[in-house]
Amino acid sequence: MKTLIIYTHPNHQSLCYSFLQNVIKGCNENTNIKELQVLDLYEEGFNPLLVFNENKRRRDMHRDPDLEKYRKQILWADQLVLVYPIWWGRPPAMLLGYIDQMFASNFAYKDKKGLLPMGLLKGKSVVCISTMKGPAKYPLLWLNNAHKILMKRALFQFVGINKVKFFEFGKMESPNGKQKKKLEKVYQYFKKIESKQVLLS
Repeated sequence: MKTLIIYTHPNHQSLCYSFLQNVIKGCNENTNIKELQVLDLYEEGFNPLLVFNENKRRRDMHRDPDLEKYRKQILWADQLVLVYPIWWGRPPAMLLGYIDQMFASNFAYKDKKGLLPMGLLKGKSVVCISTMKGPAKYPLLWLNNAHKILMKRALFQFVGINKVKFFEFGKMESPNGKQKKKLEKVYQYFKKIESKQVLLS
């Protein structure tokens, strides 16, 4: 299994970065994960801004040469792992800018007759690992599960990816947030995960 980790946090001293390190550690100890790549969007200097003009048209975004490297990474991977904080009930603008550009028509999906398009990224799996200051139930009880609906239904299922697992960790700025226990949980998950086996949540 080939795994691409997409990390989105500007501070390498953050708890998010500790989760990234535990994902990497678990993957490196898992014999089912043969190859691993890490894309740190902030360190990479990824430009999240959409530009549409006479030289860059939206319909051509799937073949934009500036994004070729990132398209190849997504096609290469069997498993995508996203590590990011929840800010204002959703992922950071940097990650959303990456999504806007990478999951483009004729690369991630193809329009066809009917309500839904043809997903072009079938067979892949996704794990979303997110941290937040508020309680773990906040997105479910206060925001009607908006985070999971955004990532799972509006994005990944739209492009043909049905295997999506979430780790939503709340109270991450609290002294009683059980940070070490949650870090260990992520490490053990990636240490033991079998090829293309992502439990839905």
